[in-house]
Amino acid sequence: MIHLMIFLPLLGSLLLLATPKRWREEVAGFVAALTLGLGLLIWRGGGAELFSVNWVPALGVTYSVALDGVSLTLALVTAFMSFIAVLYAARRVENPGTMLSLVLAMETGLLGIFAARDLVLFYVFFEDALLPALLMLAIYGKPNRMRALVKFAAYTLFGSLLMLLSIIGVKYYGGSPTFALADLVQYPVRGASQTWLYLGFLAAMAVKLPLWPLHAWLPDFHEQNHDSGVPDVMGTLYKVGGYGLFQFALPLFPDASLELRPILMGLAAFTALYAAWIAFRQTDWKRLLAYAGLSHMGFVALGVFSLNETATIGAMYLLAFQNVYTGALFLAVGMLQERVGSVHTRVGGVMTQAGALGGMTLALWFASIAVPGLAGFVGEFSVLLGAYQVQPWLTFVAGLSTIAAAAYALTAFQTTFWQGRPLGGVRVADLRHTEWLVLGLPLAVALFFGVYSAPALNLIQPAVRGVLAALGGS
Repeated sequence: MIHLMIFLPLLGSLLLLATPKRWREEVAGFVAALTLGLGLLIWRGGGAELFSVNWVPALGVTYSVALDGVSLTLALVTAFMSFIAVLYAARRVENPGTMLSLVLAMETGLLGIFAARDLVLFYVFFEDALLPALLMLAIYGKPNRMRALVKFAAYTLFGSLLMLLSIIGVKYYGGSPTFALADLVQYPVRGASQTWLYLGFLAAMAVKLPLWPLHAWLPDFHEQNHDSGVPDVMGTLYKVGGYGLFQFALPLFPDASLELRPILMGLAAFTALYAAWIAFRQTDWKRLLAYAGLSHMGFVALGVFSLNETATIGAMYLLAFQNVYTGALFLAVGMLQERVGSVHTRVGGVMTQAGALGGMTLALWFASIAVPGLAGFVGEFSVLLGAYQVQPWLTFVAGLSTIAAAAYALTAFQTTFWQGRPLGGVRVADLRHTEWLVLGLPLAVALFFGVYSAPALNLIQPAVRGVLAALGGS
């Protein structure tokens, strides 16, 4: 069943190319819903155990996949938000066939990233997810998209090259017979070689978290993407750096992780506060959300780098559910742009004419700024609580970003949804048809897992304990 879940979206993507235009939306929606259903069945069955066969025996490459713990949580969130993206793209994008096909193709890449238990297979899926993201930006982006595309591709490919060299080095210096994670852990790399290989792997993951200073591609990527916000949802899901560090870097580079812990925690704390400060100065909703997401990723990195159980659990929880409310906020901005023709934060007075849109957007922002009772609070509070036991002052610096988050989010919301409508401004229609589902379902998930976190924690906690126990973390 795990193989069907991974590759069904890709099959659906190819099927759309041969499907008549009038049926493409229905086919894409069915494939996305079926993928989500398969994920829920895997969850009900207790996860998917490791499946491993030789893929390229001469090179030691295996097809090793599993879905459990953190990977299953992230796969379910990916399937859910891909379904939401398909729902909205079908209504919002003119002639959506190509975008729907790219969304489904990217979903396969993302699910493969979370399922992979072989480093080369992880790399293949990592690059597979990149191509649809580039194509969506190239085909549907705004006039200055080429500059954003080149920057995004350059950063990602540079990081990918370093990761590939590290992957080869881990097998070569450790003497493992294959690239399977289970084998690589049994043949660890020692000494200075481990540190250098860790830095190469870290560079790739820092681009895809992202972390300062390897974040410069992020604001332009979101600003120049299609106004609907659909590519932004998939781009948010593609922030897989935190997962890569947890699943592969910590088990493979334990000594380097401990050695560099203070420096990396400092970098993560700075990223969180820096991004929140820059977000406060933005007047474009997409750039504001890009920096808000960057600040969240600073928290994720702080938790992972701390090697503390509570903080790491919080980091994985935050990584999963920020995809839900941040992705939904991008779609809310798309709805705003469709109504007023702008993503500027100072359009004013939208709430007086579109109360439901304003209310749901505000509730999603509450999740983003970690208001208690919503999913964002569980993750951020756990990260701060755990990281404080390791580096109190760095955690205090990161904690300041929660105050800044409330400032930038509520200020931008006020100037967009409150105040007065400008004279001659167009009338703003409220939510209609599938838009209620597109914003309502993610909000319901954020609320449910903010009040009752046990289903997610029951998946995440054992996986984190297993990794840190092998590492010898605190």
